[in-house]
Amino acid sequence: MLFAVVALAYAAVLAARQLPVFPLRQVVVLGKLDQVTRTQVEYAARTALNGNFFTVDLNAVRSTFEKLPWVRRADVRRRWPDSIELTIEEQVAAARWKQADGEYRLVNTYGEVFVAATEDKLPVFAGPEGLASQMLARQKEFTVALASLGRTPVEVNLSPRQAWQLRLDDGLLLDLGREESKHPVAERLQRFVASYPEVRNKLHLQPTLIDMRYPNGFALRQGGPQKSS
Repeated sequence: MLFAVVALAYAAVLAARQLPVFPLRQVVVLGKLDQVTRTQVEYAARTALNGNFFTVDLNAVRSTFEKLPWVRRADVRRRWPDSIELTIEEQVAAARWKQADGEYRLVNTYGEVFVAATEDKLPVFAGPEGLASQMLARQKEFTVALASLGRTPVEVNLSPRQAWQLRLDDGLLLDLGREESKHPVAERLQRFVASYPEVRNKLHLQPTLIDMRYPNGFALRQGGPQKSS
């Protein structure tokens, strides 16, 4: 366990707002932080730490730290005699979320959408609000199913009518359609994985779109991509 101690350099200002006894002198941050910076921690501490060791509002302190961009959860405790102990769970980005207005947010490994910036290469999700968790789970399934082809989904789209569409890392657009009890999406994807290499080699084609919504086959298109409906 790594310990990072953020000294309260603003002690003179803080002292004016504290009782003269049991002053807070430091914040002890437990664990290694990859995204949250020392500057952000110091700023949050200056904003939230009001009172002395006994009177400081731990709920307010926790709320302030959880407003930082890469903080998913913060745990705050008193450490006798003059410290606040802070444990931060950072967000781990799993995908980008494309909103209806074209702006992007991030999706964490729990399927929760949050606001932060990253240069990491991540798959892009676009779908109805509130379904990021479901889309993350399906993206994991799609990734496993496509692994034997050496392909991975870089875009996962879910239409308002619950139709699934994937863009693979080679640019191919794959229409999987809506979930049906007789012909589940997973079954259609497996059919694509099993037959696509042979069909591509025999026909010597590099299609831009494959429509898997047919019950016993699929259609190849050489033209521009079309959105699922």
